[in-house]
Amino acid sequence: MPPLELLSYAGLVVFAASGAIAAAERKHTIVEFMFFATVTAVGGGTVRDLLIDAPVFWVAGNGPLGTCVVTALLVWLLGERVWNARILVWLDACGLVAFAVLGAAKTLALGFPALVAVAMGVLTGTFGGIVRDVLANRPSILLGREIYVTATIVSAGLFVLLSRMGLASMPAGIIGVSAGFALRGGALVFGWTLPGYRDLNANESSPG
Repeated sequence: MPPLELLSYAGLVVFAASGAIAAAERKHTIVEFMFFATVTAVGGGTVRDLLIDAPVFWVAGNGPLGTCVVTALLVWLLGERVWNARILVWLDACGLVAFAVLGAAKTLALGFPALVAVAMGVLTGTFGGIVRDVLANRPSILLGREIYVTATIVSAGLFVLLSRMGLASMPAGIIGVSAGFALRGGALVFGWTLPGYRDLNANESSPG
């Protein structure tokens, strides 16, 4: 199996698990576990493929959907002995950067410009998690200052840059995933955030 395809299945597993865990936190049924897992895992890639006019990746065979269903069943069977809210955020971090690289790689391979490839990587990495949070009625992480989308930009951007410089897809992918995951991990462990918008007018009008 090609390295990028392996990365794709790894991303499916971790994102499907994060979707199933979100369903578990809401005490949903096994059917809803499967639905949450599938939508979370394939959502970003589906929108990407529609935008770049490519065949939607999960309709070509049973593998992607089967992976989502099996992952949801495992989360259901293993229960709280394995999953918790802390695991959810780390699984999300893994899927986030893996799918960012995969989205950029597929878009770049189809001949699209570099910036478009980065944008599709960001979309692939973030959209499924957004849908999961909406379905679970959880506040979206995009509404805060926590480093999230930035990690996908770093992952996809590094992959595209290194690929354009002639580096093979495997090492470029490893570097992109590692850098993005380190950034996202730093946000989770150390609370790294981006600065918010400053009200310049208020600052200018304040005394001193």
